[in-house]
Amino acid sequence: MPMRAPGSRLVRQPGARGSGKPVEGQPSHTTDETACNTGPMSSFTISTNHTATDAEVLALYGSVDWVAYTNDPDLLFQALRCSAFVVAARNRDGTLIGLARTVSDDTTICYLQDILVHPEAQGTGVGRALFDEVKQRYGHVRQMVLITDDEPQQRAFYEAMGLREGSDFDSGPVRVFARFR
Repeated sequence: MPMRAPGSRLVRQPGARGSGKPVEGQPSHTTDETACNTGPMSSFTISTNHTATDAEVLALYGSVDWVAYTNDPDLLFQALRCSAFVVAARNRDGTLIGLARTVSDDTTICYLQDILVHPEAQGTGVGRALFDEVKQRYGHVRQMVLITDDEPQQRAFYEAMGLREGSDFDSGPVRVFARFR
């Protein structure tokens, strides 16, 4: 990966997906990789080219105690393979520190199934960068939906990303129905 000035973002030219020809400062809707520097201690790379190993994925999900996934690794790996879109974040040492994945028809709905950041990287902009990649990929889709735990910090994060809780819509509350097994 080429050297970049602090604070710069590495993006690829439109249509150059995976070409290995980075161009600084030109936005692209087909980025494979973006380097982010949000401070002296928090440099990370965002990639839509999912190449994480099974062990890396299990370690990341384990770091946030998502035992519904780590208790059944084969189910997790199948879910990742079948996801419509996967974006990952790695720190400067190459360690997987974040991941987001979606389920979508790419027309009317995008369901953000997972967005997780290793606890040591939370608050450094990784979650925002992952979410931004999902928003960029699905900007044309009518609905973006997710279900999350009832934790104040999660609500604050998703509201900061521009999402609203169903009961808070201006046009009236939206009901969400779900079944968990």
